[in-house]
Amino acid sequence: MNDASLYLLFSILGVLIVLSGFFSSSETGMMSLNRYRLKHLKKSGHKGAIRASKLLARTDQLIGVILIGNNFVNILASSIATIIAIRLWGDAGIAIATTILTIVILIFAEVTPKTIAALYPERIAFPASILLIPLLKLLYPFVWAVNLITNGLLKLLGINSTANQKDHLSREELRTLVNEAGALIPKKHQDMLVGILDLEKVTVDDIMVPRNEIIGIDIEDDLDEIIRQIRASQHTRLPVYRKDMNDVIGILHLRNLAKFFTSEEKNKAILLQECREPYFIPEGTPLHTQLYHFQKQKRRIGIVVDEYGDVQGIATLEDILEEIVGEFTTDFSANSPDITPLEGNGFLVDGTTTIRYVNKRLGWKLPMSGPKTMNGLIIEYLEYIPDNPICLTLHNHRIEIKHVKDNFIKTIRVLPDD
Repeated sequence: MNDASLYLLFSILGVLIVLSGFFSSSETGMMSLNRYRLKHLKKSGHKGAIRASKLLARTDQLIGVILIGNNFVNILASSIATIIAIRLWGDAGIAIATTILTIVILIFAEVTPKTIAALYPERIAFPASILLIPLLKLLYPFVWAVNLITNGLLKLLGINSTANQKDHLSREELRTLVNEAGALIPKKHQDMLVGILDLEKVTVDDIMVPRNEIIGIDIEDDLDEIIRQIRASQHTRLPVYRKDMNDVIGILHLRNLAKFFTSEEKNKAILLQECREPYFIPEGTPLHTQLYHFQKQKRRIGIVVDEYGDVQGIATLEDILEEIVGEFTTDFSANSPDITPLEGNGFLVDGTTTIRYVNKRLGWKLPMSGPKTMNGLIIEYLEYIPDNPICLTLHNHRIEIKHVKDNFIKTIRVLPDD
């Protein structure tokens, strides 16, 4: 063999190794593309993303054309390398060619291109799609035949090749995606997005003002007492009931009382005219459902009732929004928080504080499947209502009951963890 023909064979071999690297990097680059970013770029009109999306719409055809091309150039490269080796070293050249070509292909046509493609999938996949689309059209009969046989084998194995074409994120996967966004999404925005995801597993029972804390107007009270209560109220909406909270007759918005206060003769009838009919919420309603109902009914406050119609508490639109954006600075209860830090000695916690709030504020993992408040959880644990202050360990947290009144744990002290 003369030098010219040997040079030609080496040149062809070099081109084939480059082509092998192209197919290897194209496969890894295409499969490594972030599908959600790809959809975003496609909607933005990015030409490379449009081409890649078209190829990825039929993954079996994409893999088929890449593997056909890759195997063709590898086999051809192996044949040419064998010819060169035999001409240079005789029959012993076969083993030499096999060893050298394996190392060369492994380094320059497999590991290196695939590593680069895995690190920079868009830089590899988008330009590669320019060649892959016409190549797919050219080799379509071969690709179709290979896929026909492959899909037939998959069906025999009980595998549907088109079952996982669509990408879907579960709620927990989306939560992880948000939390791992890092600097791409500000921490406050991450908390808001996670709060929205949590609305489905949180119910009105978790955020409502319990019945014993409801501030309302008993229409049977003396009118002067009602007026005094209205003027001293920190809330803009008050439930109006008759003797018992279970007999709620309306919701009074204080901004509608101009007519009442300007009338010469103030009476309860005028007051009742300004009340809007009560809106009731079944206990256990998920927050995302209730948010929709508030929007649909044009309401901002609802009375939570159990299956017997007894009032359990009050839930407001603000309570639901606070689950998403955090507490509002205008919240009057901020002046007397449910959890008060004690200097070097843990926290003072109100017995009506919800377990969900305690878990969020203190980073605990108290169970939320049963009682909703700390009072309920402690009583369930003790299986009796304590008469005097006692200490206990609740789910590895040391708690001291400070104040018990009317069969209700009013205040507890959370001791610092060791």
